[in-house]
Amino acid sequence: MFVNIQLKGLVGFIAFLSIFSACKSVEDHTLDEREIVHRLQDELTQVIIYDVFTPPVAGRIYAYTSLAGYEAIRWKDSTSVSLAAKMNGFAPMPLPQPGKTYNFTLAYVKAFSDMAMKVIFSKDSLNRYVNEVLENYKQKLPKEEYENSIAFGSAVADSVGKRAKDDHYLISRSKPKYLGSEEPGKWRPTAPDYLDGVEFCWNEIHPFILDSTGQFLPPPPPAYSMDSNSTFYNMAREVLEVQQNLTQEQKDIAKFWDDNPFVIEHAGHLMFGTKKITPGGHWMGIAAIAARQSNAGEVKTALTYSLTATALFDAFISCWDAKYKWSYVRPITVIHQYWDKGWQPILQTPPFPEYTSGHSTITASAATVLTKLYGDNFAFNDTSDLRYIGMQRKFQSFNKAAEECSVSRLYGGIHYRLSVDEGAAAGKKVGNLVLQKTGL
Repeated sequence: MFVNIQLKGLVGFIAFLSIFSACKSVEDHTLDEREIVHRLQDELTQVIIYDVFTPPVAGRIYAYTSLAGYEAIRWKDSTSVSLAAKMNGFAPMPLPQPGKTYNFTLAYVKAFSDMAMKVIFSKDSLNRYVNEVLENYKQKLPKEEYENSIAFGSAVADSVGKRAKDDHYLISRSKPKYLGSEEPGKWRPTAPDYLDGVEFCWNEIHPFILDSTGQFLPPPPPAYSMDSNSTFYNMAREVLEVQQNLTQEQKDIAKFWDDNPFVIEHAGHLMFGTKKITPGGHWMGIAAIAARQSNAGEVKTALTYSLTATALFDAFISCWDAKYKWSYVRPITVIHQYWDKGWQPILQTPPFPEYTSGHSTITASAATVLTKLYGDNFAFNDTSDLRYIGMQRKFQSFNKAAEECSVSRLYGGIHYRLSVDEGAAAGKKVGNLVLQKTGL
């Protein structure tokens, strides 16, 4: 866009300089390449919130888009290596052609956004930002370099997208509903909305790193028994007793880590939904904080997002394998049946089996990867949820954050202590495998 300005003496010249300076400032900000990487991730998170994707599906979206972006931008750093080459089921990624010039951050934008369009529904808001960035690059770069970069990013997205088409996700969309069982000790839909089980065949999705979905299967949970001397009875009683004696700090911890993407609120005869980030989205936010706080360049930032998303994706698959293998009963079902029909946990029980805790599994996996990338004593202020629930918390390390997240599910009244402990143990194994197989 061109603006014709007629200069009239010194006043007109000063006005021209002011306009030119302002335009240049906006352009420079738009092309801050680290912020482009961050902004694309944030725009994707907003789409995931708007479309209300389930936590496992959100994890899949983050994994594919972040990987596509990384595989395009990694060529900006000659020491970076392909992650896809070390993962399950990916064809060799496209290579830049010798003798051609590229802007690999622009290629990142194209690869990330093209891949996102293959796995999301609502595309307008992301497209608006992407089109702004593309137009800015188009004005800045030589035509040949611009076109080379666009073509390369598109080729990377197509390659990653082929794997996404064959990972069993589309087949999983046609599965029948899972309504659990009335058998004692087995999961069944829970109050207040009695929804069917979410993503009950998620263990059929092909993982990026795991050799098999059951590679880190936790030990079987305790046998169901309402004998007052049994392990199960005492686990269930602990949930009730913890809820009855919660401190304000414990309530705050439970609320901070809730990350239920769609809580259905009830007010008399009215029902309405509240949207928030998913558990995986919360940890992608922590990854953003780590990269920004350490002043990571755009390649390491892209690597951070991709490895964190991979850890989340495979941890979801591992956990969901355990959940539906044992289809373990939720505390609310037991407490309603035996002790208090009117009892409600402070968090809304999510609609899938109890053992093990998904939060505990994915957070331990993500924290393991982030600790490797940024260190064991990386103190940070977690503002990931600030715009959604108005809360933030400070942590001395990623592992401390993961530990608090894990126990928050006991405080929330939706998990037994054993389930959060075993979930965390499995999640650490997944995270370590991600590091081992990617060579970090």
